[in-house]
Amino acid sequence: MPHANLTIFHRTVFVLLGIPGLEAYHTWLSIPLCLMYITAVLGNSILIVVIITERNLHEPMYVFLSMLAITDILLSTTTVPKALAIFWFHSRHIAFDACVTQVFFVHAAFVGESAILLAMAFDRFVAICAPLRYTTVLTWPFVGRTALAIVTRSFCIIFPVIFLLKRLPFCRTNIIPHSYCEHIGVARLACADITVNIWYGFSVPIVMVILDVILIAVSYSLILQAVFRLPSQDARHKALSTCGSHFCVILMFYVPSFFTLLTHRFGHNIPRHVHILLANLYVVVPPMLNPIVYGVKTKQIREGAAHWFFDVKTWWCAASLG
Repeated sequence: MPHANLTIFHRTVFVLLGIPGLEAYHTWLSIPLCLMYITAVLGNSILIVVIITERNLHEPMYVFLSMLAITDILLSTTTVPKALAIFWFHSRHIAFDACVTQVFFVHAAFVGESAILLAMAFDRFVAICAPLRYTTVLTWPFVGRTALAIVTRSFCIIFPVIFLLKRLPFCRTNIIPHSYCEHIGVARLACADITVNIWYGFSVPIVMVILDVILIAVSYSLILQAVFRLPSQDARHKALSTCGSHFCVILMFYVPSFFTLLTHRFGHNIPRHVHILLANLYVVVPPMLNPIVYGVKTKQIREGAAHWFFDVKTWWCAASLG
């Protein structure tokens, strides 16, 4: 038997290599990654604080936007600090339970962000296509149930992944050629059949996300029809401007994610380090750009941020003088 002498055991520690093939450039790559991560965390944190403190932003659209910001912070914080530790301190070891936890939050954030974008698309659909019914449809109980449904769906879809990984025996190597743990990458180290992992890992989350994309596309097609039926050009411009920032965020989320997925699944001629670079950019670039896009394109957020910074400056000056 070719596998008679193969030792099978449950690993307690894995080793993350970072970006194989680019080890000499880890320090240089860490600089933009760190700057983007800091920008993402600060930008989304400020966005959340502004939405909480400004009363005129206590609307369903901004509640969903704050949920998006929280998810962005979760996604980038789950992955980037460990990648920076690898690049700077060669801290490559990660406990198996910590690795599985990282897998859970990375994939749950992906599924959750997709659902939040769908909720935001529905919000814009009601606001533009049925404005007179907006306050009766987007009530606070409805928003609360929607938020709970988003969290519950993400948890229920990704939670089985923990058991799919925990059941696997590992052997030969505990080296993961990546900067963070992801489901299929960890499963491929197992000495057992991982067909269930592959089918569940690709099919269930992707089907749900594709369903979200279809519903978002339907919402925006109906929105565009309603916008172009508006009588005045000013009204059309105002309606399109309210959806512009959301549409940009949708593109920034789905285009890189599907590109990364397709290159990982079918781009066998693409070097491994390109796949890993794309994966690292995906978890930090959209979270960095989302608050910038909304800050630039949404007048209420710009005014709220300016008011918040003015209050902080006033408090700081009073504290310095006191």
